Amino acid sequence: TLADMKAEPIAGAMKRASELFGKIMRKRIDQRDALDRLIPDMDGEGVRNADLIIEAVPEKLELKQKVYAGLEPKLKPGAILATNTSSIPLQDLRTTLARPERLLGLHFFNPVSRLQLVEVVSHDGTDATMLKEALAFVGAIDRLPLPVKSSPGFLVNRALTPYMLEAMMMLDEKTDQRLIDAAAVEFGMPMGPIELADQVGLDICLDVGDMLRSKFGDTLPPTPAWLREKVVKGELGRKTDKGFYTWKDGKAEKAPLPETGPRVTDEMIDRLVLPISNVCVAALREGIVDNPDMVDGAMIFGTGYAPFRGGPLNYARSRGVDNVVSAMQALMRKFGGRFAPDPGWEAFK
Repeated sequence: TLADMKAEPIAGAMKRASELFGKIMRKRIDQRDALDRLIPDMDGEGVRNADLIIEAVPEKLELKQKVYAGLEPKLKPGAILATNTSSIPLQDLRTTLARPERLLGLHFFNPVSRLQLVEVVSHDGTDATMLKEALAFVGAIDRLPLPVKSSPGFLVNRALTPYMLEAMMMLDEKTDQRLIDAAAVEFGMPMGPIELADQVGLDICLDVGDMLRSKFGDTLPPTPAWLREKVVKGELGRKTDKGFYTWKDGKAEKAPLPETGPRVTDEMIDRLVLPISNVCVAALREGIVDNPDMVDGAMIFGTGYAPFRGGPLNYARSRGVDNVVSAMQALMRKFGGRFAPDPGWEAFK
């Protein structure tokens, strides 16, 4: 069942589901059966019978807690309450729940129909059986579950945020946005950070950036004031057809870079990609994730991180940890403390 406050979002979701089923199912009867199983539910009554409820309202703590207050009395005893939050720690979300042990995170990535990764997030009070069931559910829907402990931004968004914000810093330095994107693509990313920000939605980027900066402070680049202005103006990226790029039929319109003029440098690439590896090392050190291979797999499947590099940790290992640390120290001397190498590099050698 699919519930919302208004009918329009449900209607839009049913339309998208119908289009998606048309693409992934050959037989018309299978498409019809799938649509029959997906029930629009304005009053949210389906919650009473559900084994699993996934909340996916906007990234506002008070709003999510208000939704839980309405949901929790309806839940049956063994039901799991999952949040699709991309950044809010579960320790903050659980404070108003009568049964906080049933809360966990199932964080899907956009576009959900294509990206394989789901972060399965637990807090220190999550029921172990429910966590096991949630991991099994993710496997059963043919996705790749990544168990993570609750912490601001979990793994993937915490690692991607410095990458996106560093790109904004480069824009502040008057670097051509096409050149910034070209640097990431040259490294092996499927698209650059500016285009990715448009894809994700500049409002979401701003929310996640603000939330993580409130927790991690100056280890992250500051959020530029002009990004807030774009969001206020409603220039949110692909979903409004205008962000950093103009979008037409789901594609960013960009003229090729001029033949003469600035070119991609190694320093530009390092500024974008080394903070990703640095955060992954920090997440291992803090016990947010406990397996380096899972971290690399998560970054490839969840973000499209250059697959032939083998993930941010494998890239650091193959480039040489000492080389990575000294490159970050050089960037720190030039650009400031946000490039400080994490203490976890010592153990990672």
